[in-house]
Amino acid sequence: MQLEVFFDCSSPWSYLGFEQVQPLGAELGLELIWRPVLVGGIFNAVNSSVYHIRENVPAKLAYMAKDLRDWSRITGIAINPRPSIFPVNSAAAMRACLLMPDSASLVATARALFEAYWRDDRDIGDRAVIANCVAATGADPALLARLDDPAVKDQLRTNTAEAVARGSFGVPTFFLNRDDMYFGVDRLPNLRHAATQGERDAT
Repeated sequence: MQLEVFFDCSSPWSYLGFEQVQPLGAELGLELIWRPVLVGGIFNAVNSSVYHIRENVPAKLAYMAKDLRDWSRITGIAINPRPSIFPVNSAAAMRACLLMPDSASLVATARALFEAYWRDDRDIGDRAVIANCVAATGADPALLARLDDPAVKDQLRTNTAEAVARGSFGVPTFFLNRDDMYFGVDRLPNLRHAATQGERDAT
């Protein structure tokens, strides 16, 4: 079975989903397909209420910080719930993920970017930070010469538009076998049930 993972390194929930879905995929034998997107593009298209909440519902923002601290404690994933730059422009960072030549390199680069932003409070909109993250993974930093290639920009726009067209309204969004959508790291138990039920049905 295939599992598509639509994610953006500017989202702490994407970070949690990114890390949690990998052992789940390995356990269940799922083929993980990584789909970098711009969550801001998704919000602009179908979920602009996010901006209202940020500006007008401080209680929810305070709870989100508490929620992230809880998730961090439970999972062992270090997350600073209040990075000094938020929201961050992740367009170049997500294009860097798209430039990686294989899935392993993409995962390593995405993890380095997630850690730089959510653990180390570094600006992943800064191209020097992006280059450092890529270099730290052992990937060739020369790949970043194509960071502004129109085809790479178009691919990120296409991924984002596809996520919206298929029903996504944020990240992380997971699609099991193309059509079965799950939103959020907290829905991974539901995804697990669907994947294991599908395996039973196939036998």
